[in-house]
Amino acid sequence: MNVFFRDFFTDPVLFLSFGFLGIVIGLCLFYVYYFIKKINDAEVPEQ
Repeated sequence: MNVFFRDFFTDPVLFLSFGFLGIVIGLCLFYVYYFIKKINDAEVPEQ
């Protein structure tokens, strides 16, 4: 396990790949939260 952390911090390709993957997953989670919040706060029109 110690070798993995050493390789992770010394290999820029591996580091940036996980970094960008984390950013993309973070954006996806933000938009899921954003749209669910907008749906819950939406006013229902009366007919």
